[in-house]
Amino acid sequence: MASDPVPEDIRDASLADSLSERYLAYALSTIVHRALPDARDGLKPVHRRLLHAMRQLGLDPASGFKKCARVVGDVIGKYHPHGDQSVYEALVRLAQDFAVRYPLVDGQGNFGNVDGDNAAAMRYTEARLTAVAQALLEGLDENAVDLHPTYDGEESEPDVLPAAFPNLLANGSNGIAVGMATSIPPHNLDELADALLLLIEAPDSDDNAVIAKILGPDLPTGGVIVEPRAQIEEAYRTGKGSFRLRARWFREELGRGTYQIVIDQVPYQVAKSKLVERIAELLEQKRLPLLADVRDESAEEIRLVLEPKTRTVEPEILMEQLFRLTDLEVRVPLNMTVLDMGRVPKVMSLKQALVAFLDHRRDVLIRRSQHRLDKIERRIEILEGHLVVYLNLDEVIRIVREEDEPRPVLMKAFSLSEVQADAILNMRLRSLRKLEEMEIRAEHKKLSREAKDLAALLKSKTMQAAALKAEVDVMKTKFGKATALGARRSQFADPPISAVIPMEATIEREPVTIICSDKGWIRAMKGRIDPNAEIKYKEGDRGRFVFAAETTDKLVMFSTNGRFYTLGCDKLQGGRGHGEPIRLLVDMAEDQEIVALMVHKPGRKLLVASSDGRGFIVPEDEVIAQTRNGKQVLNPGDGGEGRAVVVAEGDHVAVLGDNRKLLLFPIAELPEMQRGRGVILQRYKDGGLADVRTFDLKAGLTWTDAAGRIQSLGDPQPWLDERARAGRLVPRGFPKANRFSPV
Repeated sequence: MASDPVPEDIRDASLADSLSERYLAYALSTIVHRALPDARDGLKPVHRRLLHAMRQLGLDPASGFKKCARVVGDVIGKYHPHGDQSVYEALVRLAQDFAVRYPLVDGQGNFGNVDGDNAAAMRYTEARLTAVAQALLEGLDENAVDLHPTYDGEESEPDVLPAAFPNLLANGSNGIAVGMATSIPPHNLDELADALLLLIEAPDSDDNAVIAKILGPDLPTGGVIVEPRAQIEEAYRTGKGSFRLRARWFREELGRGTYQIVIDQVPYQVAKSKLVERIAELLEQKRLPLLADVRDESAEEIRLVLEPKTRTVEPEILMEQLFRLTDLEVRVPLNMTVLDMGRVPKVMSLKQALVAFLDHRRDVLIRRSQHRLDKIERRIEILEGHLVVYLNLDEVIRIVREEDEPRPVLMKAFSLSEVQADAILNMRLRSLRKLEEMEIRAEHKKLSREAKDLAALLKSKTMQAAALKAEVDVMKTKFGKATALGARRSQFADPPISAVIPMEATIEREPVTIICSDKGWIRAMKGRIDPNAEIKYKEGDRGRFVFAAETTDKLVMFSTNGRFYTLGCDKLQGGRGHGEPIRLLVDMAEDQEIVALMVHKPGRKLLVASSDGRGFIVPEDEVIAQTRNGKQVLNPGDGGEGRAVVVAEGDHVAVLGDNRKLLLFPIAELPEMQRGRGVILQRYKDGGLADVRTFDLKAGLTWTDAAGRIQSLGDPQPWLDERARAGRLVPRGFPKANRFSPV
């Protein structure tokens, strides 16, 4: 049996070289023909082919709609041999006003929505071009750009569109190639036009001058950009960065002090339905303690309603929580990797992208002007031939009637070109009217003047700049901020000072009554409890501290070891039962007792004192403990203990000893310290300090007796002295408990 012949085209090659060569070809094909936009018209091939095919179908803004299936069929049949679904998805996106800032396709039918729902099938939807797309295509028949054969060689398509609209920056682009990607957010045309005018008038303007004309991205769905201006400028200078974008919201009053939060703009490319699902999921997981409910009341306009738990919830704090946990805040990336001149991938700065657009428009202007000039010159040549006929009518008629070959004879007799001779021979008899001659002379004069202007334009860069400036002005008038389409949608706000939300800010504010028994059982009953109401305690126990607070408050507790402990009211057990031992909440030794318990008020000052008669003033902010172990503030001496802590109000201090001696002295004699043993308040031979109080001398010193009546000292002069004196015995009628208030 004969063996098969060996093919002659087999070549030895390294596998690594073959793979790298083929992969490089694939990568370049993906970069150039699929993923990256051209810097000149801002389009990828599929978008360019879509617009070109729709133009060929006559789907201009003034015409009727045609089925999208017809458009897609023409695109994949003539220009783009890829799947119909990918082409239709590209067409749909160009028509979505929530995805494209300046839509290039005017869609009729279901083209999807901001919830993330897909468009209807292409057989149900219709489309035509918009005025913006028409501006991109303007001049395509005037040799404005080069054409190349389609994949089958039967038709031709443009390399790039003439683009009388800065589509790259106005509509942005996204794409992932091999080893590189692009992500350009949309911008406001009015601001882009101002930057273009600056570059036309002053081409040497630096990046900062150009960037100053552009506030930042202008997203189709609006939102609020909270990126610092310095970061925005740096991103535009380098062509890479990102922008922090938040949903726009406002507080809607409902009456009786209640309100709700309404979100009317969501971040770019965030599906509203997914956003609502995420918020509902967080609610179910109880990760949004300040939020009661979320509702989607959207119709044509977006309206997400957030219902806070209570009227006391701060809306700013609630929204900060949502910004952190949901896509109500996103990062919009900027990566201006584009094809320079349609060939070379390059990361451009904002100025470079605008210059690339202007260079392209100047090239289009020159090519269109030259095309028009060529057409005018051909027409003038024909008109001049016609004028020869009118000047020599009889001779021309004779040559045409008598000569067998009149064409060369006419050319020789009147020094005509072949084009002029053919035009004369093709003239109709009625064109020989006198009126026709006048019209030809007027047309010749008009075209000669236009040809002169075009020739001057082609030679003068100044005139070219003026023409470009006029184009930008027209574009600004048609699509600028004065129009409904061009008005800026994304707003700007100062970035939040801190992204860290304090834990207490996430707590729902509710009134509670703090109850702590003599044996240290603490609880927080909801609402305000009547001071005369009966409160139950464990058997053998009794009440000691009962006061009003809120769930957002912190409690400051002072113990006999001189330590301060901090408790969150929201962490306390509810009113059912007898509460829980306070020693389970803080690390306080069994042999230590509670001296004082109060609601923390920032900025306040406290007077702390030990049983040996020493003390000092301490800022209350300095006694807040961050751990269960508390914070050592007062250092009692040997055998001493923390005895009292009072709010440092007034101008004098009243110190009472176990020996029932009372001393009054100015509060200014006490030092302010953060921790330590303090100074001597009162001297004792036996015993120690029983109680301390601050007061205003003018108002006088008062105390509460066992019957709950307020008693006054009267003339304080006998007890006034310097700090560290022994004092004098209390007046008659002073409580036997030897305290300023009942224990």
